Amino acid sequence: MNELDVVGVRVEMPSNQPIVLLREVGGDRYLPIWIGPGEATAIAFAQQGMAPARPLTHDLFKDVLEAVGQQLAEVRITDLREGVFYAELVFASGVEVSARPSDAIALALRTGTPIYGSDGVLDDAGIAIPDEQEDEVEKFREFLDQISPEDFGSSSQ
Repeated sequence: MNELDVVGVRVEMPSNQPIVLLREVGGDRYLPIWIGPGEATAIAFAQQGMAPARPLTHDLFKDVLEAVGQQLAEVRITDLREGVFYAELVFASGVEVSARPSDAIALALRTGTPIYGSDGVLDDAGIAIPDEQEDEVEKFREFLDQISPEDFGSSSQ
């Protein structure tokens, strides 16, 4: 397993599909995962430290975990099958729960939980970006600084 940082979310053109971009800590691979607009908004809210007037689903889940005394120890992006990513929530008690990566990432950002990607997932879907191409990633970060969660549209969740 390799630790990953969340670079941010953006809308991929021309498909108008949101993606979350993760970066391998201590490596040069990036992992793009296509996600829904609701999850894109949830991740963007968490990254920007925005707290909605009423809890969103991921905020509610965090609050429930705190209320029942459970701690999320790590999030693992474990598999990629037929174009679908799979993740697990790993709790301090040792319990593991299957989750969509987008939900797992949104929850991890809210709880300060580390995110890991399996070697297989990074080998299959990771994109190596050498240091000399880092300026493209910096342009992406600048783009992220200019958008807001509302740019991802509304969600029926």
